[in-house]
Amino acid sequence: MPIKILMVCLGNICRSPLAEGILASKLPKDKFTVDSAGTGSWHIGHPPDVRSIATAKKNKLDISQQKGRQFTASDFETFDYIYVMDNSNYDDVRQLAENQEQTEKVQLILNELFPNENVDVPDPYFGLPNGFASVYKMLDEACDIIAKKLIEKHP
Repeated sequence: MPIKILMVCLGNICRSPLAEGILASKLPKDKFTVDSAGTGSWHIGHPPDVRSIATAKKNKLDISQQKGRQFTASDFETFDYIYVMDNSNYDDVRQLAENQEQTEKVQLILNELFPNENVDVPDPYFGLPNGFASVYKMLDEACDIIAKKLIEKHP
């Protein structure tokens, strides 16, 4: 049974699809499954933002086949690890947890780079054109650490 990791942002079209693609590229596919979701419902069934797709493509990743979906309480049962992109998503996801075990699955992704600092991955949706590239770089660095830890913990 593969270890399952979920990446969560607000709309599931910018940050979490990038995080899904990046982490999946760093883990053995026979041992790990990576997915993504949004706390909001606006983009259910939609592909990632064209800027996320283009940024991933520049980095030799294809995320164009991903489809947006909304985080649900049942995701706590499905996934072993849940990484959220910012403090707002962190609060929204944790509010759906039914017990301490579920609550402990939820982590801010950039705490991998900046332990206990609770730094947000900025949402590039309304930001500057280079926002997607800088978000990719942050997520790539965080996913390097996550992949290393997961591979060590689940050889």
